Formats: sequence, structure tokens, C-alpha cells
Amino acid sequence: MMMAATLLSFLLPLAGAVVLAFSGGRLGPRASTAIGVGSVGLAALATGWALLAFSGDSQGFTLWTWVSVGEFQPTVGLAVDGLSLVMMSIITGVGFLIHLFAAWYMVGEAGVTRFYAWMNLFVFSMLVLVLADNLLLLFLGWEGVGLCSYGLIGYYYQNETSGRAAFKAFIVTRIGDVFLALGLFLIFVELGTLDIGLVLEQAPRVWAEGSVTANLAALLVLGGALGKSAQVPLHTWLPDAMAGPTPVSALIHAATMVTAGVYLIARLNGLFLQAPAVMLLVGIIGAVSLLLAAFAALAQTDIKRVLAYSTMSQIGYMFLALGVGAFDAAIFHLMIHAFFKALLFLSAGAVIISCHHEQDMGRLGGLWRKLPVAYGGFLVGGAALVALPWVTAGFFSKDEILWQAMASGHSGLFAAGLIGAVLTGLYTVRLILGIFHGEPGSDHARHPRPGTSPLTHHLPLATLAVLSTFIGAWLYPGLDELFPAPPGDATTAGYTLFQFLAIGAALSGLALAGWLFLARRRWLDEQVRRGLGAQLWTLFNRAWGFDALFDRTLVRPWQGLVRVLRFDFINLGMNLPALLARVGNAGLVKTQNGQIRTYARMMVFGATIILVGLALTQGGGA
Repeated sequence: MMMAATLLSFLLPLAGAVVLAFSGGRLGPRASTAIGVGSVGLAALATGWALLAFSGDSQGFTLWTWVSVGEFQPTVGLAVDGLSLVMMSIITGVGFLIHLFAAWYMVGEAGVTRFYAWMNLFVFSMLVLVLADNLLLLFLGWEGVGLCSYGLIGYYYQNETSGRAAFKAFIVTRIGDVFLALGLFLIFVELGTLDIGLVLEQAPRVWAEGSVTANLAALLVLGGALGKSAQVPLHTWLPDAMAGPTPVSALIHAATMVTAGVYLIARLNGLFLQAPAVMLLVGIIGAVSLLLAAFAALAQTDIKRVLAYSTMSQIGYMFLALGVGAFDAAIFHLMIHAFFKALLFLSAGAVIISCHHEQDMGRLGGLWRKLPVAYGGFLVGGAALVALPWVTAGFFSKDEILWQAMASGHSGLFAAGLIGAVLTGLYTVRLILGIFHGEPGSDHARHPRPGTSPLTHHLPLATLAVLSTFIGAWLYPGLDELFPAPPGDATTAGYTLFQFLAIGAALSGLALAGWLFLARRRWLDEQVRRGLGAQLWTLFNRAWGFDALFDRTLVRPWQGLVRVLRFDFINLGMNLPALLARVGNAGLVKTQNGQIRTYARMMVFGATIILVGLALTQGGGA
């Protein structure tokens, strides 16, 4: 029963993608929507079936041997355990709600069939990634989600901005994928297998803790995780990826694909535990990413870019947890983040569509009466994002990360997490006030969208809102049996101090935001117009200048090298025979003009040459 449920969970989205992709334009928007949403809905039901059938023990299903070359015999096999079931539930459950919302969002858009084909293929690829029992099959799903992300970011391909954003995302994530592929090569050469279970068993036996090989393997895998999860320095693609439709941002760039790096490190926890220095690096990268992204979110004017940097910051918390060995806490926050960030993105999509695709906060405002459902979504999702104590799911997941960081003795990482909590309150309040309060900037908001079913709009937002409260935290099963306990000693006094600091950070961020954006708004606006305030605003708005830095140090030198190599003399020498052949062909073609006189002259000329040659040869011989 478990095998049937697992197979259905990812074969149904694949079937939907195949039907849509090969429909040849014969399906209308309604039929495409029904197939796209229905196949993922059935996959969610299959996942529920798998949850009911799960006995608590890991189960594996080998379908067939993929390749057999000597000792290299990877299989197409599935591994079902608590971690994969949590990820399956997020992918299909949250994925279905986002697909359902897309039925409202995509009304009237061109290419709906193509949209759902890509979305369904993405769900299939993501499920392959989390269910694979070996790293080669995982890598297939890993590349599949990258391909689908490219197609969906560039959905509005007529728009040059969308095309460039898709290309940028594809290139930057491919850099990480190259590191991951090299890591898989090293793992196979050293351990003789790519089976995930065997890798976790053999890594502690073959590699000494802290050995060069263990560190190198962990570093290469980390490179792949940084690209997919948009962490420093491979993070610049995520804000630009907001050029795609908002349901794409909710599914791919908030709830699922960007968390694939977190899943990868958690799944290969035994490998990273053999490399403590790399583990610390993971935590440092997470801390730096969460702070840089939080500051950048403070100065964005596009509502989706604010949420994009917020996503990068929250994934930074997950990396911080991974770095201190709190793998369970990282996956817990991954699940809760999927709930509230999908809610925020879908609520943003409701605002964007209702205000005729307006995303600039400067042209919005005063919408809380006109868009009450979206306003409620932002309030609940924003409360979970800032970890409002006790009533939100984000409080339980984020505070678990901060507690593990404090208990492990990494005071610097813990301090970064607290500062990030204050900044989260600042940019969240700024976002909500800028969209829904103040002077109205849009007089044309319509809600719900005319000609659509309110159910497809209200139901996803309401469901995700409930899951973003403390109710969502109750759904997490806990994966203590899969992950080793994080280091550190828990004491009652220490935990009391931690709660005081963590709750104080969240509430102080809200209080500071209220003071700045309500009581001192005019003063704040004056500060960012001149002097140091204007410089900081520019720095944060440009996300610390990473794009400009990469453009000057990588892109432009590469373009210059390409221009130089266009006139490569070696290449010109290799092309010379082809050039001579083309010139000779052009000359010979002109002699084939169809005129008998020309052919006769050529025959006489040729015969004369032959006779003269023979005469000279005989004369020389005499």
C-alpha cells in the first residue's frame, strides 16, 4: 500500500504534465486548469494515503536498475521515511493550494496550458528529489526543478526583463550544480556508492573527522546547496526571479525549490558531521545571509522583492540551524516557512491582480478596506514571519533554531539570529503599512476578481492562514530518530534567559517599526533623502552591491575574453581549409552555367593542358 501511494504521489503530476505538454493546443484554459490543479490535488491525496500507511520505519522501493557499468549501478529507487514524508506533504499539500489559487490568478493569461505543464513537471521533479534513495536520482530531480524554474521565471518571455531573470537564475544555480556534481564524483570515488543510506554509513568509517577529503566533499555539496537555496554568494538570482507569475514565486521560490539546499544538507547530515569546519561555515553563511537579506528588504519598493529577500533571510535561519547541528529544527522551520511565506506571496498576488499588476508600494496604500481577505493574509503571515509569541507557528520554529544556537555555544550565530528577528519586524511592518494603510495609491482595486470563483481565491488563503498559526506547529511530527541530537546543554535558567531575549527581540522589532513608520514617518523620510541615510538606503536598495560586484569582476571580464577569442589566430588557422574550400567551390560553380560553348572551351583547354604536360614529360625523359 505504501509503495502504491508513493508512486501515485509523483506519477500523477507527471501524467498531468505529459498530457498538457503534448496537447498540441487542443485544450482550452478551463481544461488545462482542471488537469493541472486536479493532478496535484490527487497527488496530495496520495501523500495523505502514504502518511496513513507509514509505520514509522524507513521503507525503500527499488523500481529498476538505471545504469550498470562495473560497480556503478545506480537504481531508480524510492526511500520513504519521516523526512521525505514531511517534504512530500509540503510539496503536494502547499503545492495544491498554490495551484488552486493559480486558477484564480491566471484567468485571462495567455499560455495557461504551458504554465500548468511547467508547474506539474516541477512538482514531479521536486518529489523525485526528496524521494530518491541515491544521489544520482536526487541529482536528476535537482536539475529538473532548475529547468522548470527557468521556464516559469521566463513565463512572460515577450518581456525582456523576464527573459534576463530566467537566464540569470539558470546560470547562477548551474554554478552551484557544478559543485554538487563534482561532490558526487568525489563521494563515489571515495566511498564506492551513491546510495544515500550507504553513504551515511560509510562516511564515518572511511573518513576521519575533519579530514581533507571529508571537508572537500562537504564543501562541494554545500556549493550546490548555496545555489539552489539562494545563500551568499550565490543569491543574486532570487530577487530577479520575481519576474515570473506570483504563484510561481509562492511554490518554487518560497515554499519548495529554494529549500532544496536545506533538505540536501539535512539528508546528508552524516557527511557534514565528519566536517566540523564546514558545518561552522554553513552556520556563518546562514547568519550572514539572513542579515544581509533583512537589511536589503528594508529598502525595497517592490512588494515581491521584499518577500524575496525575506525568503533568503528565513532560509538563512535554516542554514544557521544546520550549522549548529540542529537538523530537526531546520526542517521544522522549513515546513512552517512554507506555510506562512506561501500565504504572504499569494496575498501579494491578490493585491497585484486586484490593482492591475501594480507592485510598487509607492503606488499602493489604503487597501485594507477594499481587499480584506488579502489584508488578513498579510496580517497572519506577517505575524508568523516575525514570530509573534505563542499564537503563530513561526514562533515555535524560529525560536527552536535560536535556542539550539544558544545552547550549542555559538554566541555569534545566536546574536545574528536576534538581530535578524528585530529587522524582520521592521521590514514586515513597513510592508503591511505600505500596502494597506496610509493614503490610497490605487483607486481601481477589485476583489474578488470578476468572472472567477471566490473559492479558488479564499480557500487557499484561509487554509494557509490557519496553518500559519500555532495549529500548523502541531502538525510537525519531529524527526529525532533521523537526526543526531545537537550539541549543547539545556538548563532551566538558560532557557528562561533565551525566551526573554527571543521574545524581546521580536516585540522590540515590532515596537521600533511602529515608532519609526507611524510616529516618526516624516523624520524617517527626511533622513533617507540626504547624507548617510541616503547612502545606506542606496546600499540596501541595491542589496549591498553584489550584482555590480559580480558584473565588474566576472561578467565584464568574461565578455572581454569572448571578444578577444573571436579573433583567435589558432582558430583562424583551423578555419583556413574550410575557407579555401568555399572559395574554390564558388569559382567552380560559376563554370557550370549550362552553355555548350563554355563547356567546349573548357574541354579544349583541359585537353591542351594534358597534351602540353605529356610533351614536357616525354621531352624531359629523352
